Amino acid sequence: MPIRPHEYATLENKLGLKSREGRDRHSWFEWEGNVITRTRRSHGSGELPHSHAIRQQLKLNEEQLREFLACKLYRDDYVAILRDKGLIEPKESS
Repeated sequence: MPIRPHEYATLENKLGLKSREGRDRHSWFEWEGNVITRTRRSHGSGELPHSHAIRQQLKLNEEQLREFLACKLYRDDYVAILRDKGLIEPKESS
């Protein structure tokens, strides 16, 4: 599934990714002070090359990516996805 630059910006905002500019735009997801996932995109317009790599680096499948871009999933959903994959520790029961 190709991603356009404005869709990448949407992902950054929805997932709460931190970012910095450089030769490419680097983005990462932090949870409790730890970097959990990271990705990057090249500057430019049009469809981003290696969109599949961006999706994989964010640990999303194609359906999940489509749902984020369609405003059906949000940051809390992303945290749940990462928990299911064992990248974030499960919540401790009180």
